[in-house]
Amino acid sequence: MTVHQLPPDSRPREKLLARGPAALADAELLALLLRTGIRGKGVLQMADELLRPAGAHGAPGTGFDGIAGLLHASEQDLRRVKGLGPAKRAELLAVLELARRAMAQQLRERAVFASPGAVKHYLQMQLAARTHEVFAVLFLDAQNRLVATEELFRGTLTQTSVYPREVVLRALYHHSASVVLAHNHPSGSVQPSRADEALTQTLKSALALVDVRVLDHVIVAPGHALSMAEQGLL
Repeated sequence: MTVHQLPPDSRPREKLLARGPAALADAELLALLLRTGIRGKGVLQMADELLRPAGAHGAPGTGFDGIAGLLHASEQDLRRVKGLGPAKRAELLAVLELARRAMAQQLRERAVFASPGAVKHYLQMQLAARTHEVFAVLFLDAQNRLVATEELFRGTLTQTSVYPREVVLRALYHHSASVVLAHNHPSGSVQPSRADEALTQTLKSALALVDVRVLDHVIVAPGHALSMAEQGLL
């Protein structure tokens, strides 16, 4: 059934305007962004398929496992889906970027740890979809508000590939009082390795020399995030 075959009060656009966005299911909200389907597949069916659980080994066209999975998808991931042309891909990526910027604005306006969940969500949106490891630092002021986020290192992250001197220099540049360290695990597991723990302690010691505290080290993967501070590993 196409959108035009639905009763007027069940069509996503009309339903949203009459009852508000919270009244719509995830697939209906996504259908509003997609606007049109493809030959033989209506926009609601297409939206529903995009939100289904991903197939084995991330098989293309089998879904992104919900809204979070779709919004964490890269441009290359979206490119593999039949029916998602440049315009639709651009709109989905724009929604993700708007969400990132909205969360960053909130973290700049109030203490980061007034909402620990927001920090995890922000870092997931920043890093979780990367296919390679990325090490990032959130630089905070004396009120624990976000000053800047920087991705400093890429590749296999070890004590030898993450340079404490560079982290210290960036902390001084931003006049940071404290930092939150973060990196992703493309494997999907958020359990910290011995190398992660050793790296955290190395950076903690280096930053202490310039009176900058390490408040947390967050490890993210698609759909998951772990705080090493909450685990007592800091």
